[in-house]
Amino acid sequence: MGFLAVLVAGIAGFMFGAIWYTVLAKPWMEASGVPLNAAGDAPANQKNPVPYITSIVGAILVAGMMRHVFALSAIDSFGEGLVSGFGIGLFLVTPWIATFYAFGARPFRLTLIDGGYATFGCTVIAAVLMLF
Repeated sequence: MGFLAVLVAGIAGFMFGAIWYTVLAKPWMEASGVPLNAAGDAPANQKNPVPYITSIVGAILVAGMMRHVFALSAIDSFGEGLVSGFGIGLFLVTPWIATFYAFGARPFRLTLIDGGYATFGCTVIAAVLMLF
């Protein structure tokens, strides 16, 4: 059952990211400076499967580690899971993103967009894990 929970939670986090970046596509493309296609309305590598594979594998790995941490920490209620998932995203993942982007002279807006995904994506993963 643990493997299924991790798999479903990871997929949920990945799907949340698809929605997040669809809604924030224009500001993300502007802030990230990603090369765009000829029409200028989508990343040039949009059809490349590597970023999508990396993203879903990453989300599943995060879900697996979150499940492990939750078990070790005796986090077993939905509310505890939400707070913990939110905290992991906001206070563990987002500071790393902010550090990378600060040294890379990336726009703060990009930190907010990607840090927001990390924060709420971890919250979604935690919610799904707690439903199992």
